[in-house]
Amino acid sequence: MKKPFPGEYNPYFDRYISLVPDGDFNALLNENTATAISFFESIPAEKHDYRYANNKWSIRETLMHIIDTERVMSYRALVAIRKDAGAVLSNMDENHYAANADVTGRSLASLVGEFAAVRSATTALYEHITEERSTFKIMGPTHPFTASALGYIMIGHVIHHFNIVTERYL
Repeated sequence: MKKPFPGEYNPYFDRYISLVPDGDFNALLNENTATAISFFESIPAEKHDYRYANNKWSIRETLMHIIDTERVMSYRALVAIRKDAGAVLSNMDENHYAANADVTGRSLASLVGEFAAVRSATTALYEHITEERSTFKIMGPTHPFTASALGYIMIGHVIHHFNIVTERYL
């Protein structure tokens, strides 16, 4: 599956897509999964609830955000792959999701396990997608998008948060 072209997604998402290196999409997705799991498993316990500033998410909340975003983007990809023009897709308010995702009783290990499960479903969705199906356009909340764009956004979104956690939390 090729990297998406402008016009296949909201330009806002360039910030994620630009982080994804060139290469075979499925290999990149698998590598990103393994890197994410290893990265979050390596974070010391005393950092799991650390916030680098007031009103910023903890590392556990950041991982929950990654999981929630992956679920939303993966569903949108399914809508595009199946050409479901009747689907009504709304914006995802990440702060609303975060405020309503209580991770206080969750270990980072349980969140890593949930990420692995969600990413496994995403991987299965993309594993056999044809180049043609990856370019079907569906109307998103504000812009059209393709399954290709959403796949690259999901990888780039994880990289984006690796960078933030590495720079500001560790």
